[in-house]
Amino acid sequence: MSVIIEFVIVPLGELSLSRYVAEVVKLLEKKGVKYQLTPMSTIIEVSSVSEGFKIIEEAHELMFKLGVKRVSTTIRIDDRRDKRRHMEDKIKSVLEKAQEG
Repeated sequence: MSVIIEFVIVPLGELSLSRYVAEVVKLLEKKGVKYQLTPMSTIIEVSSVSEGFKIIEEAHELMFKLGVKRVSTTIRIDDRRDKRRHMEDKIKSVLEKAQEG
């Protein structure tokens, strides 16, 4: 099964976040994690909640390595175990319903 996790890491006191998000993207690429950027968050698809937590913890700690003094991280988890689906499946389902009747 796959777990979809949305997270937002905010280095407090920073006006522009793109350089920090870019570092998180590099981390996800290095780890081979399937991800999707949105204007407000990052979404990952992983095999378990614990795997997701480990990745997000590493991204959270990365902010401190980049010199940030305070970080706020928010996490939302979609852990559906009755059937296998992926990030794209959720979007496809909504778009199909939007085009009906």
